[in-house]
Amino acid sequence: MTRLDWQTILLWISVIFCFSHLSNNKVAFSQPNEQDDPCTYFECESGAIIRGDTSAKKLALVFTGDEFGDGGQHILDVLDRQQVPGSFFFTGNFYRNPRFELLIQSLASNDHYLGAHSDKHLLYCDWEDRDSLLVTYEGFVQDLENNYQEMGRFGIEKQNARFFLPPYEWYNDSISLWTKSLDLQLINFTHGTLSHADYTTPDMPNYRSNKAIFQSIMDYEKESANGLNGFILLNHIGTAPERTDKFYLHLEVLIEELKNKGYQFERIDELLDF
Repeated sequence: MTRLDWQTILLWISVIFCFSHLSNNKVAFSQPNEQDDPCTYFECESGAIIRGDTSAKKLALVFTGDEFGDGGQHILDVLDRQQVPGSFFFTGNFYRNPRFELLIQSLASNDHYLGAHSDKHLLYCDWEDRDSLLVTYEGFVQDLENNYQEMGRFGIEKQNARFFLPPYEWYNDSISLWTKSLDLQLINFTHGTLSHADYTTPDMPNYRSNKAIFQSIMDYEKESANGLNGFILLNHIGTAPERTDKFYLHLEVLIEELKNKGYQFERIDELLDF
């Protein structure tokens, strides 16, 4: 056999060995799994999920809290009567406040979702220049860890509360990436209604009355192609005393209206299950 024949045989043996090795070592060819990225099938903004599946008439009622909690017991009673789950995102300030301890325990025992909203209700980025960060990564992590530490006092483990709703509902791409680095998922409310404006007081230029808020929800449901499907509908668990017309007093009517339209209510971790 000539030298050229031996070289050809050796070449083919090498080729066969390489293909055999790679076929048995699939990790070498593994690609990022798109299913690991919720933004491949949920609506996202700057890395935060802002809406669930728009093909199903399901939505989540979300409530945030920091300083005020005056609507807590009323909201809990309404959800209980209507047999509707709620999702609550509180700051460390809220979890630490002894005035809210019994309320938090009741929410937990009634199987409502309890999540994080930052420890000190920090403003992460400038209102005018969203790309301008006002916190460092280290400061962000420490603040959020403090939030989860307070949640731990109520038996809420981080692995069971992976959805994080940013303070002021204001964030940017960096905050979303930092959240992912902690194995958490950033979320925010769905745009299109005025539900989140229930905190405004009459002295504010952006004040919205209960009537205007309620009507905005009904109008969006009627006029949007997908209605409120997949909606993350955000309200506040309490507001400043200056707002005497509390929107949470209209919660039961809102739930009944949406039930009559065929909507089902889910916890945020059920609505955004991936």
